[in-house]
Amino acid sequence: MVVEQHTSNMHIGIDLGGTKTESIIIDKNGKEIERLRKDTPKNYNQTLEIIFDLVNYLEDKYKKKCSVGIGTPGALSKETNFIKGSNSTWLNEKPLKNDIEEKLNRKIYFENDANCFALSEAFDGEGSKYDIVFGVIIGTGVGGGLVINKRVINGFNNITGEWGHNQMSTLPNDRWKNHNCYCGKIGCIETFLSGPGFSKHFFEIYKENIDAKHIQIKANNGDENCLEFIYEYIDYLARGLSQIINIIDPGVIILGGGVSNMNQIYDNVQLQLKKYVFSDVVNTKILKNKYGDSSGVRGAASLGRAVY
Repeated sequence: MVVEQHTSNMHIGIDLGGTKTESIIIDKNGKEIERLRKDTPKNYNQTLEIIFDLVNYLEDKYKKKCSVGIGTPGALSKETNFIKGSNSTWLNEKPLKNDIEEKLNRKIYFENDANCFALSEAFDGEGSKYDIVFGVIIGTGVGGGLVINKRVINGFNNITGEWGHNQMSTLPNDRWKNHNCYCGKIGCIETFLSGPGFSKHFFEIYKENIDAKHIQIKANNGDENCLEFIYEYIDYLARGLSQIINIIDPGVIILGGGVSNMNQIYDNVQLQLKKYVFSDVVNTKILKNKYGDSSGVRGAASLGRAVY
């Protein structure tokens, strides 16, 4: 039975990655006090032990009973409360949240990594001045998280933010050719905007096998094909982001993941949005994240700040 609650205004966050597990302890203002990293064991019971050890170490060192937030790939099923859809496959179909709560003898806060990213930026990152913040992660896949008034919005089906599996809008049918998504649909936004989708589309046009990072480097060095391709990509991005704005109308959309490092995106996508958003003006800001790879673990810690 989980009965004990945290009694301080210090907050522990754990980002449970596929290869590294990172932990952080922050104060009520978001100031980082300490950060630790350990290899993630690819075993469920050992993963529980790593989490338990990190929390005990930090609480013993600082003599505080802290809130604990966990960020992980995947989500909790509303049917079973088990993990689903995690690329850390040893976690799938396991009662991770319940087991951690039993082991720590308290309630914990639990979100997927995209929601943690959005919450971190909403608290004291680039979204801190906005009531409605949508955080976008564009990397191997395309995901997102919605935060309103510093609280994560999960939705009725626990799928708020899964904009990557909407279809890319207003494209001729022939532009969807070869854009089959692993989810079983055709033309998902993820197949156009993700890092692998970016590289695949470049190969289809220019017959050169090159990843997104190096396309960007070549564009920065003046390669005309790469520059042209990036501006086409920005048009796709504007089409995708316009769906978020038309439905949610956030004050800011914050970009994360590898693609967010393309500096050409920000001013240009802002201009392109006007073609696709159902409004005479588009005041929603498109901004690069403040905390980069640290956003996930900071957001996990901020789950406790959101309710304390």
